[in-house]
Amino acid sequence: MASLADSLRARGDEDLTALLRMRPDLATPPPADTSVLATRAGVRSSVARACEDLDSFALSTLEALVLLDADSAPVPLDAVAEMLGSGVTPQRTRRAVEELRRRALVWGEDAELAVVPTAREALPAFPAGLGRPADDLTPDAADAALAELDEQERDLVSKLAGSRPIGRTKDAGRGITADEAATPVQRLLAKGLLLRRDTETVELPRQLAFAVRGADPMGPVEPEEPLLDLVAHDQATVDSTAAGEVLELLRHLESMLHLWSEDPPDVLRSGGIGVRDIRRAAKELDVDEARVSLLVELAVAANLLAATDGGEPRWTLTYGADTWLASGPEQRWAPLAKSWVELPRLPGLIGARDEKDRLLGPLSEELRRPLAPRDRHRILGLLDELPGGHGVRAADDAAAVLAWRAPRRGGRLRDDLVRWTLREATALGVVALGALSSAGRAVLFDDASTAAQVLTSALPEPLDHVLVQADLTVVAPGRLEPDLAADMNLVADVESAGSATVYRVGESSVRRALDAGRSADELHALFRDRSRTPIPQGLTYLIDDVARRHGRLRAGTASAFLRCDDSVLLAEVLASPGIGELELRRIAPTVLVSPLPLVEVLDGLRAAGFAPAAEGPDGQILDLRSDGHRVRGRARTTQQAALPTPPGEEQLAELIAQLRSGDRAGSVRRGSAMSPERGRPSAEATLRLLRDAAAQQRSVWLGFVNSNGVSSQVVVQPVSVGGGVLQGVDRGSGEPGRFPLHRITSVAVVED
Repeated sequence: MASLADSLRARGDEDLTALLRMRPDLATPPPADTSVLATRAGVRSSVARACEDLDSFALSTLEALVLLDADSAPVPLDAVAEMLGSGVTPQRTRRAVEELRRRALVWGEDAELAVVPTAREALPAFPAGLGRPADDLTPDAADAALAELDEQERDLVSKLAGSRPIGRTKDAGRGITADEAATPVQRLLAKGLLLRRDTETVELPRQLAFAVRGADPMGPVEPEEPLLDLVAHDQATVDSTAAGEVLELLRHLESMLHLWSEDPPDVLRSGGIGVRDIRRAAKELDVDEARVSLLVELAVAANLLAATDGGEPRWTLTYGADTWLASGPEQRWAPLAKSWVELPRLPGLIGARDEKDRLLGPLSEELRRPLAPRDRHRILGLLDELPGGHGVRAADDAAAVLAWRAPRRGGRLRDDLVRWTLREATALGVVALGALSSAGRAVLFDDASTAAQVLTSALPEPLDHVLVQADLTVVAPGRLEPDLAADMNLVADVESAGSATVYRVGESSVRRALDAGRSADELHALFRDRSRTPIPQGLTYLIDDVARRHGRLRAGTASAFLRCDDSVLLAEVLASPGIGELELRRIAPTVLVSPLPLVEVLDGLRAAGFAPAAEGPDGQILDLRSDGHRVRGRARTTQQAALPTPPGEEQLAELIAQLRSGDRAGSVRRGSAMSPERGRPSAEATLRLLRDAAAQQRSVWLGFVNSNGVSSQVVVQPVSVGGGVLQGVDRGSGEPGRFPLHRITSVAVVED
């Protein structure tokens, strides 16, 4: 029968283009002709890579071909269908074989199917869980032997006829006769129904496994993809639910950035972040540690956090974080979601242990997985195939479908990857209710600005009002306008958050607003103008009471000074226990000074029960809230593709043209009388031969290296030779071409 090279040579340009698109490694470097392409297609590493893209049934079909020894002699399609089992039709087998043909793993007509020899090495050691065949055991003899086995022997044979035909035993020693055999293993060995691999290992012969399996020689085979159990929702419901998750994520990330702006966590020696810092942040944000770990990975990926240089590096906010914090929710979310989709790391591994039993923490190097972006696209792409608003009921259902589509991808974490990805996508609002949100779809297939626009339409309209309650809580029934949200975060503390946020107004929160420069009248006006409910007297009294005491003591720098019109109050300060640490001394009846920084003086006075206010040079309230530490963000680096990048359409067309040209050049007969000496021809010999060929109108065979360093062969009809260039017509394509003489590696006249 024809070889793989002959089969590929007979294909059309479209089929060869599809092959190079499915197996891009075959195109690097560009093959000189179809023979080179066929050789490369049979390389073990390339075959193993091609098998990663096969679905479960295509892999089973390839295993059936190997079990039938199609790598040494062709086999008919009917035999393959019979090997696959009673539940598989020849038509379904033919479709799978056609898929293997397109990938150049199988070739030949249905009556003579051949498989690349290295397929046996790329497949598992025991295809379909079947062992080696025994030399002298026929199918009829295997059936008869199986019927004569006792219960113990049959149980052992049935177990080995499952997914693995190998068994470990202490009864595999040599020299035991049938009369001496006492155990089921020894009796089966004596009957020749088990193969001895070594003194502790036995193997079930393939013929006996066939006898156990009956009409399904390869065991359970899944010819079709499992069905997904779907849940139907309105797309608007999915989008609104996703928008709620987005707002919650952004609130948590903003709180974490503010927390670490004041007290950045240390960078571990391994490059990650400590468990103690994660736990502290989780307690402050009132979330679990897994949530904080994901936030940390997102913040670093989006360049909001970066490690400082120096002897004691810390994870510090970048200058870009300030821009992010000042942006609207859609502008905050889009770069986060984009960074997550392309993140070459697996946050889902956080909390697991490595091979040395060390705990894997956020930002540790062990989380790096270059193929993670590809897997996320594949998992989310499954949801994109579903009708709008439809989602998967359980992550395990999606894992089963993806496992059928590509059983050799993902390794031991294959199913975990699906669960982790869907959980993280839900936290980001890319997925909601098991379905892909409209904004999530835009993240996958559009740029960040488009994704932000799509999310904007799903976010609830920002509210310009709150509801003040009698118990001094303030309810925000939805997302607040940015200015109102900033005011509420200043004058009140968040008590609970969700679709509605509940704030608590207390003495400390009112004082915080006064410390920031707000007056009592401004706070009264804020609640009066923004509340849709009556203002309770308790809130009015609270604001007035705190404001009356606030600022009676004035602190400045001497390093710091403290002044008050009431000298009795200053005397009370000096007599207060613990104030001695502030090193205050009186320099006037109404003025005290301290060598300590102003912030420490204020904190010490407040700890002692006083309510001082910071004063600026103009006598106005001074806002001493820290802007936090900042560091320049790291320059983003483009991740190199872990797999060969598929060539573009123009490049594919050039490759096919080169293949055809190489085939034509290889098929012509080259003369020897006018050929240059062996090795690279001299410039004089090349020039003389080409000029003679042009004068005699004879074609020449050229070995040629193009400007990219790729060698090829081509048959050319010379037209003229001069200026260091051969001008001629490609006999294969009929197109004129220019061939610099210094790039010609070999030349010969074509015999007619």
